Amino acid sequence: MTNVELCGVNLKNPVIAASGSFGFGAEYMQYYDIGRLGGISSKGLTINEKQGNDGIRVYETRGGMLNSVGLQNPGIEKFINIELKEMQEYNTAIIANVGGGNIEEYLAAIERLNNQAIDIVELNISCPNVKCGGMAFGIKSNVAYEIVREVKSICKKPLMVKLSPNAEDIVDMAYKCCAAGADALSLINTFKGMAVDIHKKKAIFNNIYAGLSGPAIKPMALRMVHEVCKAVNIPVVGMGGICSAEDAIEFIMVGAQAIQVGTANFIKPDICIDIIEGIEAYMKSEGIIDLSEIRGII
Repeated sequence: MTNVELCGVNLKNPVIAASGSFGFGAEYMQYYDIGRLGGISSKGLTINEKQGNDGIRVYETRGGMLNSVGLQNPGIEKFINIELKEMQEYNTAIIANVGGGNIEEYLAAIERLNNQAIDIVELNISCPNVKCGGMAFGIKSNVAYEIVREVKSICKKPLMVKLSPNAEDIVDMAYKCCAAGADALSLINTFKGMAVDIHKKKAIFNNIYAGLSGPAIKPMALRMVHEVCKAVNIPVVGMGGICSAEDAIEFIMVGAQAIQVGTANFIKPDICIDIIEGIEAYMKSEGIIDLSEIRGII
């Protein structure tokens, strides 16, 4: 039985399409029935529409991908009026990933989503805090605690907080978010990285730094998920370089309730189906009836 419960929401399996790599799902319908997914985490949403960053946005690197998209998204209103209506037809859990440049933007977005047909809010605290010099909300635990506490005070949906691996202390960050009222945690977001064009003699990205994802980060992501799962008593959704059923099972074995697949969708658009079927085959071969039998055994 591959179904799992996340914050009171029943997922038909533990495989969720990660935010930013899957849009709102429509582009993938030509490859498979995305209703087979456990859930979809939307493209990162902000209260107002964002065009994203100028220049190169995606750059392949050895064992992964760097991106500097800049949270390009249609804004909350267009999401509610257009994308959300389409997502409701997919017959899978809907997770709304929410970002912002200050606390007011986060709260405004949450207020608009409170009465919408979404199952879970995923709070992206890797966004730069424009009022505090651009440092991400998810770097310092005390800053994260405040924003999670404020959001939780008005959020009517289960609140899952997405953690950055660039936090000063990922375990303390997880603990503080839990103490602030988070119903679940998801991790990890991308690592800060960069690339250089030696012929043009300049950085590849206009913003110099970008987010590294893909297979290269999996061992570090797995370690962080293990550490966090041992430190908190709320569900954890693991992600970071998952490209196969074996990868997904590793995350479940270190304690993850469910997993998210991101960069691998660009490599093989129907990779999530391979992972779902691979988990099912593994369970059958090992005589496992329920994923709870192996969850957190490491």
